[in-house]
Amino acid sequence: MFKNQSPRQLTLISAFTSSAIISLLLVLISTFTRVMMISPVEIAIVFAGTFGASYFANYFFVRYYIFRKIKLIYKVIHRHKLPTDFKAAKIQMDADILTQVENEVDQWAEENTRELEELEKLATYRRRFIGDVSHELKTPIFNIQGFIHTLLDGAINDPQVNMQYLQRAAKNVDRLQAIVEDLETINKLEAGQMILDLREFDIRDLTDDVYSDLEMKARERNIRLTYKEGANQHFRVRADKESIRQVLINLVHNSIKYGREGGITKVSFYDMESYILLEVSDNGIGIEPEHLPHVFDRFFRVDKSRSREAGGTGLGLSIVKHIVEAHKQTINVRSNPGQGSTFGLTLEKA
Repeated sequence: MFKNQSPRQLTLISAFTSSAIISLLLVLISTFTRVMMISPVEIAIVFAGTFGASYFANYFFVRYYIFRKIKLIYKVIHRHKLPTDFKAAKIQMDADILTQVENEVDQWAEENTRELEELEKLATYRRRFIGDVSHELKTPIFNIQGFIHTLLDGAINDPQVNMQYLQRAAKNVDRLQAIVEDLETINKLEAGQMILDLREFDIRDLTDDVYSDLEMKARERNIRLTYKEGANQHFRVRADKESIRQVLINLVHNSIKYGREGGITKVSFYDMESYILLEVSDNGIGIEPEHLPHVFDRFFRVDKSRSREAGGTGLGLSIVKHIVEAHKQTINVRSNPGQGSTFGLTLEKA
C-alpha cells in the first residue's frame, strides 16, 4: 500500500490517521463518560486542527528524516562529493523519491558487480599473461645460458662444437628479439598508437606477393599454394597494405606449418557488396573444438611442442586479430580435427 507513495502522500495519510484517531477518542469519551458533550462542529474543528498540526509536523519530520537517510546513501554510492546546495528543503516531496533512491542503489550495485567481474577478469588475464611471457622467455634464455656457460667452461677451444654452440645461442637470441618485437607490436595496436596508412590496392596481387615470399617454405613440405576455383578474382580493397601483408604472411605461413605434408593451401575471395571476405584454408591437422575460442589468445598453441620446434613466438594470430580489428573488421576461424582449418577476415571494398 505504501510502497509507491510519495513523501507528501505518506504525510497526508499519517496526518489523516492521527486526526481520525484523536477525533474518534473524543467521540468515545463524550459518548460513554458524558463528562463533556462535544458537538459535531467541535469534532470537525478538532479534526481540522489536529490534521493541520500533524500534517506540518510530519511534513518537516519526514522530509528531514528522508534527507538524512538519502544523504548517507548518496555518500556511499556516489563517487563525487555532494553539492553544497544539497539541503533538506530541496527534497521533492511530491516525487516518489524513495523508489528513485532504491533504483539508484540497485543500479550502483549492478555497476559495482560488473566492475568487480571485469577487474577479476583483468587480474586473471594479467596473471596468465605474465605466466605465459615468463614461460616463453625462459626457454631461449635457458638455452643461451647453457650454450655460453659450456663455451666458457672450455668448449670455446673445441673447433668441433664452438661454432655450433654460438650459432644455436644466436638463434635463441633471435627468438627473444622476435618475442619482444611482437609484444611491442601488440602493445601499440592495443594502445591505438599504430597509425594505419589506408589506401587502395589489389588484394589478389598482394596475395601473389605473399605466395612468392613463402614459396620456399611451402616447397620444403611439398605444399601447393593456390586459389579456390571460382573465388580467385581481383578485388580492390581499402586498407593498410603492409599490415594486411603481415596478416596474410602469418595466415599462409601457419597453413604451411600446420598443413598436411603434400597438402594444399587455398586463398579465396568473396564479394560481399561493401566488403571482401578473404579466406585462407588448409587440409592439415585442424583444431579441436575446445581450442577454437582461444586461437587468437597470446601465446596460445594447439600443438605446443611442434609450434616451438617450427619457430614462431605464439603471438602471430593475436597480432593478426588486432590488425584486423584496427581496420574495424572481423576475423574468425572454423576447423575440424584432421580436415584442416579456415581463417576468414573481411576488408573494406574500395
